[in-house]
Amino acid sequence: MNLEKIAFGFFIVMALTLNFGFFIGDMVDVRHHNVYELAMAIFVNLFATILKFGDRSQVGALLLATSLAADLQLIVAAIVWYSATHLGSNNLADLMPSIVSLAGGAMLANVISVLLVVIDTAMLRR
Repeated sequence: MNLEKIAFGFFIVMALTLNFGFFIGDMVDVRHHNVYELAMAIFVNLFATILKFGDRSQVGALLLATSLAADLQLIVAAIVWYSATHLGSNNLADLMPSIVSLAGGAMLANVISVLLVVIDTAMLRR
């Protein structure tokens, strides 16, 4: 087994599962979405993005693009959360659907990334 490929797969799947864990729940209920889970999703997604640099193939470019899209959406979700709690009038409940929607878009990008890795791995076996 290649330890590098195991770590690569682990962080891609971990990014998806953390993102899903944050996304799942009632969209309006703030108690169903933890700020620390969002932070962990951001950090793991950023680390997965770093691991995707250097692959010069077409699949590698698509993996990097999906990862950058997920990073951007999660970072914007964190900025919206921060602005709702620290800069504005404490209207986190009003902005939670936007935060969860951004995390949902990032989750879709992570699903595409995992599917690309699975398809690429299946193609190597032939």
